[in-house]
Amino acid sequence: MIMNQIHFLRRILVSLIVILIASTCFGLVQARTTESVSFLMAAPFADATQDLVKQFNREHRGEIHLHVIKGPLETEAMSDLAISSLLLGKAPFDGLLMDVTWLPKYAAAGWMEPLEGYFKQNDVDSLATGAREGNSYNGHLYRWPLTADMGLLYYRTDLMEQPPETPEDLVEVSQSLQKKRKVNWGYVWQGRQYEGLSCVYLEMIDGFGGDWIQPDDNQIGLNLKPGVEAAAWLQGLIDQGVSPKAVTNYAESEALQSFKVGDSAFMRNWPYAWAELQKSDSAVKGNVGITTMVAEPGRSTATLGSWGLTVIKGSEHVDAAVEAIRFLTNDSAQKQLFLKSGYTPTQQSVFDDPELLQQSPILAEFGRALKVVKPRPETPLYAQVSDVLQRQLSSILTGEQTPRIGMDRATSNTNQILISAGDRP
Repeated sequence: MIMNQIHFLRRILVSLIVILIASTCFGLVQARTTESVSFLMAAPFADATQDLVKQFNREHRGEIHLHVIKGPLETEAMSDLAISSLLLGKAPFDGLLMDVTWLPKYAAAGWMEPLEGYFKQNDVDSLATGAREGNSYNGHLYRWPLTADMGLLYYRTDLMEQPPETPEDLVEVSQSLQKKRKVNWGYVWQGRQYEGLSCVYLEMIDGFGGDWIQPDDNQIGLNLKPGVEAAAWLQGLIDQGVSPKAVTNYAESEALQSFKVGDSAFMRNWPYAWAELQKSDSAVKGNVGITTMVAEPGRSTATLGSWGLTVIKGSEHVDAAVEAIRFLTNDSAQKQLFLKSGYTPTQQSVFDDPELLQQSPILAEFGRALKVVKPRPETPLYAQVSDVLQRQLSSILTGEQTPRIGMDRATSNTNQILISAGDRP
């Protein structure tokens, strides 16, 4: 079994090296005079940054050549590829574009180069409030944000004057619109057993005033009152017919399709969906508003999602990698990524740009939502604890167990994971 795993990891590394060699397009003479630096990025970001990479290489000709290695499309496949490369020793890339939830695991493993010597406090202060989250671990800065992301509540402006302010309001408005046959469904969201379900639940437990795992003392809040209420509310959406039973198989794309064709009044999704809803084939084009997820009165909440650039420990090109990171995340690059690819900026100055705001007024709404983001538990064991939560929530949503029993089991299993890893007394 162990030998099979070793052979598997070696095959992945060999494949990655082949990709790197095959896609390197400058000659041996140039390589001797130009410092080459490479970043591994998930496919969508590799495509979105192509023009920026070309611009960087023109401006740094003869000094630094930036090369982006195009990784898989899916986040989990991307993480598997990166981890496999790092486990086998010296990785064939200098930097990595990573999801916000990866950082604690990678940093605890010693794979990341600390960046606080390169990015000072004034650099951090220049970031939008929510974009400052998820970049540090154990007192060290390891990651610099390329794009921001947050969970949003989309609603139909042609069916209501303002969005709901509480979970009860959302249900009431949904049922009223369904009764009037304005929509088939009130609310669509990510109910499949995968990471999207954890993000949905985080917004609800936070909205009900609780914590998944408290950041100060690692206390688990899943089976406390807010945690059980959050699970029960999601289950109730299905039981009451506000959400379709099929929502237990919905990821982002399925929820978007339902909302885009006009079948539903509300949708939980990420900022990328906005551009999709403005296309000519959208039945709701011009009739969509966004806000953060409804919660208790006076509370608003949004799961933090983002991708950031890191430098691999042991890279021989740290200074060049940091130079590339600064270029890819400067104001001009952020504007280009937003206008051409719909990626939410991280620099506060971009959110304050009057010309950009006039061109894309939705940017102001994104900026407001970014201010109330909630990070997922910042632990090297995040993948394991999230899997536990997803499994129990899925059983609750499909009626296999009650919210109380499911959250008790989720708490017990999460506790065992933390104990076995030494994260509990």
